[in-house]
This record gives sequence, C-alpha cells and structure tokens, in this order.
Amino acid sequence: MENYIKLETISLKDHPEINEKWVQQKIEEDPSILGLGNLSLRQSEKMQQTGGRLDILLQDDDGDSDTRYTVELQLGKTDETHIIRTIEYWDNERKRNQDYNYVAVIIAEDITNRFFNVISLFNGSIPIIAIKLTAIKIKDMIGLHFTTVLGLITHDEEEEAGEGADRAYWIKLGSEDTVKMADTLLSYINGFATGFELNYTKRYIGLSRNGMAGKNFVSFTPRKSKLKLVVKLEKNDEIDEIINGSDLNLLMYNNRRRQYRFALKQEDLSNSKEILVDLFKKAYESFPWK
Repeated sequence: MENYIKLETISLKDHPEINEKWVQQKIEEDPSILGLGNLSLRQSEKMQQTGGRLDILLQDDDGDSDTRYTVELQLGKTDETHIIRTIEYWDNERKRNQDYNYVAVIIAEDITNRFFNVISLFNGSIPIIAIKLTAIKIKDMIGLHFTTVLGLITHDEEEEAGEGADRAYWIKLGSEDTVKMADTLLSYINGFATGFELNYTKRYIGLSRNGMAGKNFVSFTPRKSKLKLVVKLEKNDEIDEIINGSDLNLLMYNNRRRQYRFALKQEDLSNSKEILVDLFKKAYESFPWK
C-alpha cells in the first residue's frame, strides 16, 4: 500500500486564531527549526534604543559562540518596512556589543522576487539570511517549515587575496588595547621562532614570515574588549587536558578547519602565558609548511 498524504499549505497571516506571536514562541522554544544550526534563545522582544523591539536574539552554541542572530519575523509578504527594520536592529545590536559577530535574519511567508533582489544586494556587505516560512496543515494540526532562500556569502579564512587592511583598520574595528594584545602574543611566538610579523587582512590578523603571508598557525581577531585567538592544531586528549586545566575561555573546536578558538582577556596573557606559548609551539611544530 502506498503511504501518501497530500500536504495542505495555509496562510498564517489570514488564519483566524494563529498569529505572529505564536510562531515566534515556537521558534523560541526550539530555534533549531530554522535550520541554522544549534542555536539558543538569548532574548525575546529586546527593546531598541531607536524605538521598537527586536523579535528574537539567538546565539550560536555549536559554531563560533561569538555569533548571534537578530531575527525579525513577519507573516504574509515581506515589505520595505520589514527589511529596513531587520537591518536597523542588526546594526543596533552590533554597535551595542562589538565583542560579537551579528547576522541579520529576515523571515516571511512570502519573499517576492522584487524584495529577494533587494535583500540580495545587501548580502556580502551586510551578513543577512532570508528564510521563507511555510505553514502546513495536517488534519487539525499545523506544522512549520523554514527554508533558507538566501544564505550568507562566506569566504574561506585562508583566502587573503584582495583582503588587505592595516593596523588602523583593526584599531577602529576592535580597539588599541586588543590590537596590542596581538603584539604581545606575537612576541611570545618570536621568543621561540624568530622572524614573524603580524599580517593585517580584513577578516583577521594572521602571520607573515620574511615577507611571506599565510603562515597562520595562529591568528587573531580583535574585538572591543577581547581578542579572539585561533590556534591551528589537531584535537587530542593531551591538548584538551592542557586547555581544560587552564583559565582560558575556549569557545569551540572547529573540526573542519582543525582549530581551537578562544576569547582572551588582557589578564589571560600574563596568567596563562606558559600555556599559550606551549600551544603556539605545538601549532608551529605541526604546521604543514614546516
């Protein structure tokens, strides 16, 4: 016997009982239904200094834990005010707390070609994701299906062509103090392997040696009050034990890129100097160009 059921899609905007708040609550209860990974609810209905409220603020718990998503939901068709509100609230949040990366998420039941093209124009300069919401009725139950129709334009962290920047760029994006933290960590590296310099790109601060870039067994991303540190190392029990026994704030381990990622405070550079130097040495010795 063929198991088949015809799915009935319905418009929630025209529904007599279900409203936007109900859909928002379902997302807050289980943010994974958006299909953006392992997310958790950070805040709901967050008041904005420019007026209005951000529908949902989510945080990425599986990828970089310094990534947050500002989510704006609208039943029916998206329109100009929905797009403007999404970008405005994203901009407010990233200015409010510059220690995090923020991604704008716009959700609607209908994203027309016209507005899809408008949103696409922003993608690349503004990190924005567009998601189409479809409501499905099965007997007396309603299911929600979310489809990403416009994802982020991503760049490989190792691709540095056309990504030139300078020290002033990172002082403005981060702070003078956090850029100086990168200077200090560079001095730790040159303590056991001389000739390294900071290589400023628009995505991160890497390393160069004798004028040759791409020596990134470690890299740095200055924020306003913290420094994001990436150490390229194969994950193993010995390294995990070293890190777990320290006071370092490990954000995550990226299996695909084979990277440990940390968020460093100023005091970590002195309190955990020996551990940092040990990790740097291990990364240097295992780096493929050696």
